[in-house]
Amino acid sequence: MFEKAPLFTDIAEGPKGGVASWVETEDGLRVRIGCWDDPAAKGTVLLFPGRTEYIEKYGRTAKDFAALGLSTLAIDWRGQGLADRILRDRLIGHVDHFTDYQRDVRAMLRYAEARRLPKPWFILGHSMGGCIALRAVMEGAPVSGVMFTAPMWGIQLTPLLRPVAWTVSWAAKMVSLGHLIAPSTSRKPYPEVAPFLGNLLTTDAETYDYMKKQTRVEPDLALGGPSLHWLNQALRETNALASMPSPKLPCLTFLGTLESIVDSDAVHRRMGHWDDGQLVMQEGGQHEVLMETPEIRADVMRLIGEFTSELIPA
Repeated sequence: MFEKAPLFTDIAEGPKGGVASWVETEDGLRVRIGCWDDPAAKGTVLLFPGRTEYIEKYGRTAKDFAALGLSTLAIDWRGQGLADRILRDRLIGHVDHFTDYQRDVRAMLRYAEARRLPKPWFILGHSMGGCIALRAVMEGAPVSGVMFTAPMWGIQLTPLLRPVAWTVSWAAKMVSLGHLIAPSTSRKPYPEVAPFLGNLLTTDAETYDYMKKQTRVEPDLALGGPSLHWLNQALRETNALASMPSPKLPCLTFLGTLESIVDSDAVHRRMGHWDDGQLVMQEGGQHEVLMETPEIRADVMRLIGEFTSELIPA
């Protein structure tokens, strides 16, 4: 039913038996979906990666989920990974409209249904994937619970830079320059240009090398900074979502105490009013709590195990 797609198992280091497929979205783009399914699993995590990310980055995480009795389904969003890229310059992250990602979500759900992945289903959204996931659950995605790690419910900008970001990204759109890369970003993947010391993603050197190796071995997975249009769309989407109430759905959110990429205040505001939600501040964690030190990862997985097991029927 779905055409087979490549899955780079050597760099993913995921559970055995992983497969990937091409799935066409309703607007005719091709996204890649990866699946680590165990017939004996008690549920499935629908993993929504962040900007620049790709399926293989979550191979180790899928192995951790398998140890919890959970299958994993991950996606390459349009414009990244091996999915169709939007711009001629494939190293610039871009999307026409932020809500286009919901078309990718619907393709992912269609695939999950076709494969009859074990239920209940849970969404886990990281960073930009957390923004996409929030709208998905607000619009009724058929899941029993939702989890977030460093969700992009706002972009960390200083009070002085925020109006500049709005003005520059809006002006670029008006003069048809929205395809240009956002200032202060690079066309190369962040781990390839930022040394481990002082990086904003993780305090674990081995995991940082794992990220760096993946795009070095498979350069087609690489993505650099976002376009000015992406930035404008992201600012609009986070503003729109901020005015909407949280869904009546169990929620578990992780935020590192050293977070410096997403707007931590926006996460605190949202979780402070999520009736069935819990915010876990992960001491010493940076942006990638799923790819932090072994101690932090173990703590995060323990809490995810407790959260999901409470929602799985006996």
